[in-house]
Amino acid sequence: MKVRIFADAARASRAVARLVARQLEVQPASVLGLPTGRTSVAVYKELVRIGPDFSRARTFNLDEFVGLPAQNRRSFHAFMDRHLLCRVNIPAGHVHFLDGAADDLDAECARFERAIAAAGGMDLVVLGIGANGHIGFNEPGTTLFARTHRARLTAATRRANAGLFAGRPSKVPREALSMGMGTILAARAIVLIATGRSKARAITAMFSGRITPSLPASFLQLHPDTTLVLDRAASRGL
Repeated sequence: MKVRIFADAARASRAVARLVARQLEVQPASVLGLPTGRTSVAVYKELVRIGPDFSRARTFNLDEFVGLPAQNRRSFHAFMDRHLLCRVNIPAGHVHFLDGAADDLDAECARFERAIAAAGGMDLVVLGIGANGHIGFNEPGTTLFARTHRARLTAATRRANAGLFAGRPSKVPREALSMGMGTILAARAIVLIATGRSKARAITAMFSGRITPSLPASFLQLHPDTTLVLDRAASRGL
């Protein structure tokens, strides 16, 4: 893994935005995997500012809450519209989300996998990381799902997402749909951004040499083209 460390979160976010912009410059028809969450907001703000051409790009979002339709303001679909998709020149037909309100969630996960395959796979996936080492909604456990699946969220993850629900973890859905680690690792390149002291332990554990489902992020060690972009606080254990 390549590691780039910046003085603060703002500089780290700008660096990730530049990496995405560079990907679109070199390969305008890139297929991107995109995250949600607080860390991604600054990345998307910078992307909007520098204005790369998204007109030929296609995007797949990593995850979505179960039970929330796209038009719900707390959905990740709505989050992406607010922070990026409605502010860049990407055609609506090039944007792909999981439908957390689908009648058959297993069929929805299979449909999403087929859509990624039909697009030729992902050229670049951008990731955040949870304080417990989760990636997307691949939570720590004794096993991991390789492909897009229905995930049970931990209490820590629900607390981390409470900002979308008026700060009330009890209102955060207990389940979500998420790309699996195998789907993520099939991307041709991966960029992970981590900022803040709360992420330092998970980042340090990634370098222990162990690959274990109890730390989903550890599987990124298997990928041949992974870049970690950190601020000093997140890198303090390295």
